[in-house]
Amino acid sequence: MDFGVVLQTDPPASRVVELTRQAENHGFDYAWTFDSHLLWQEPFVIYSAMLAATRKITVGPMVTNPATRDWTVLASLFATLNDMYGNRTVCGIGRGDSAVRTLNGRPSNLATLRDAVHVIRELGNSREAEVGERTVRFPWSHGSELDVWVAAYGPKALALTGEVGDGFILQLADPDIAAWMIKAVRDSAEAAGRDPDDVTFCVAAPGYTGDGSSPAARAHMREQCRWFGGMVGNHVADIVRRYGTDSAIPQALTDYIRDREGYDYNEHGRAGNTHTAFVPDEIVERFCLLGSPHEHVEKLQALRELGVDQFALYLQHDNKDDTLRTYGERVIPAMREPVVASA
Repeated sequence: MDFGVVLQTDPPASRVVELTRQAENHGFDYAWTFDSHLLWQEPFVIYSAMLAATRKITVGPMVTNPATRDWTVLASLFATLNDMYGNRTVCGIGRGDSAVRTLNGRPSNLATLRDAVHVIRELGNSREAEVGERTVRFPWSHGSELDVWVAAYGPKALALTGEVGDGFILQLADPDIAAWMIKAVRDSAEAAGRDPDDVTFCVAAPGYTGDGSSPAARAHMREQCRWFGGMVGNHVADIVRRYGTDSAIPQALTDYIRDREGYDYNEHGRAGNTHTAFVPDEIVERFCLLGSPHEHVEKLQALRELGVDQFALYLQHDNKDDTLRTYGERVIPAMREPVVASA
């Protein structure tokens, strides 16, 4: 299993660069960032500094979108970074959430997302693409390599991911829900004539390491990660509005938003978010990884058995450095030990 870290581009940018450097030193393979240009600093400017400060780690957005970003500019950004630092970028993309909603916009429809994935991937891999009524290509780009991973929750978005995505990003770490979504993507890939094993499966969620046996310490961990249930709740609310609560979507994913009353994007992705009181403790425990290294490894092993190829660790809490260190010293080494088949 590969490991990534997900950072917000809060100022100072030097802190984002330093955390990326630490992540690489601790054995992480990817460094992702949010992409919401009103709430945080511009990530693509910071990617250059992240890549310059490291040797191997791959960087990219988790996730960008086709609405606030011009597709050809996105592809050019990735291809330029690849030319400067080697092929060390990845494009995570979805329909759009905070980046569009803070501008009173709407997420892109799935047809637009499909077209954007194609254009960004073709141009980002030094190939030509149809944009509007023109065939375009970067004449300066040679040998650039770019995978495009799609973030999805709903049935139709999951189907699209299986059809066109190089990877699937699932932003929650509940094994039961992950099993349903991974199966949906794999089934879609197979129906489209693709090898499902060609799709990389990435689960992203907050992780907080520490002594989880103390009730007070456990409660603090949950409070530091409760924001994530609110963030996921935005996507789930959209799904429920579209499909209702009696659809094939797992009940565990829809039940907890019944008491959701609103959401302030000015507090998006922040520990202590005041609009996440509706998120129960059970959901925080199910969606996140909390407690001792052993608890983290147990859950990661369950996810790996489902076919998860990467765990991306959201690091929006008050224990960033220690969690990175614990992952580097305890969790990642444990997950990279050879899997012994039972007799």
